[in-house]
Amino acid sequence: MNVTLKPLGAADARDLTRLRREIEHVDMTGTHEDETDVLHELADPKLNLARNTTGVWQDGRLVAYAMVYEPENVRDIARFGTAAAVHPARRRRGIGEHLTGWMRTRAREIWAEHHRGAGVPGELLIDGVATNEGLAALAERTGFKPCRYWFSMGHELRARDLPTPGTPDGLRLVPFHRALDEATRDAHNDAFRDHWSFTETDRTDWETWFTGDRSFRAGLSALLLDADDRVAAYLLADEYVADGAATGLRACAIGHLGTRPAHRGRGAARALLAHTLARAGRQGYDRAELVVDAANPTGALGLYRRVGFVTEREFITYAQPLD
Repeated sequence: MNVTLKPLGAADARDLTRLRREIEHVDMTGTHEDETDVLHELADPKLNLARNTTGVWQDGRLVAYAMVYEPENVRDIARFGTAAAVHPARRRRGIGEHLTGWMRTRAREIWAEHHRGAGVPGELLIDGVATNEGLAALAERTGFKPCRYWFSMGHELRARDLPTPGTPDGLRLVPFHRALDEATRDAHNDAFRDHWSFTETDRTDWETWFTGDRSFRAGLSALLLDADDRVAAYLLADEYVADGAATGLRACAIGHLGTRPAHRGRGAARALLAHTLARAGRQGYDRAELVVDAANPTGALGLYRRVGFVTEREFITYAQPLD
């Protein structure tokens, strides 16, 4: 069998798209991507393709891959996120362990170069859907332990129990517009500063993955402004074209929802959710979706349940110290 390992590049987007589609058919994570999505991911200006990605080709076909994401603006722990998967037909042949070892080695190299000397501990993360028993077994064999749980939730917009829109006293709800883009980024960094593993979102990431992403839907997004026209809370919505093509349903994804600490406890998040759900329903969306940290410190999980979201899938993040 002819096996080749080499870094991924833009020319591999079609192969990676096909591989992920075949993996999704078995793992059923609810995530679908088309070639444009994958090209966008590979064009991330902060992803060093040559050093931090690898693909496994067998007989000329991409059957597995791994990516390591370098942490920035580290606060307490240098956490290395990853993306990796093996084609279902090639599992239990040692490829997963090889890729896990490669990610560990690469993360340790970066950690030693940038963080270890400053006394900052390092940690490697892998994650996947909770029903993936093979991943859970691989994590246990290779020294990872579950450290975080996430719920993927859905809300059918044809339901009659949509929350009633309303605005907290002293705040004004306005549609998202580009003039407030930077002010929204500032609000996001303030809102999430006390969340697990959060580091400040800089302009590059904001333009790549937030309001500059092709999935972003300004018309479904909204802001709450205070008396000084400062962004007190925000909701950024997305629509993933590949998901709609795969499921036949149009979904409004609640991509990012946050409230500045000074404005919490006043119903700001609920008001934004009610606004976006109602607007999405009027525009013909079939459902709304989101992912939430099960241990979110602001009580977001409870809020989503109260407005009608139900858990559809559970995901697990596994962690391993790099020392």
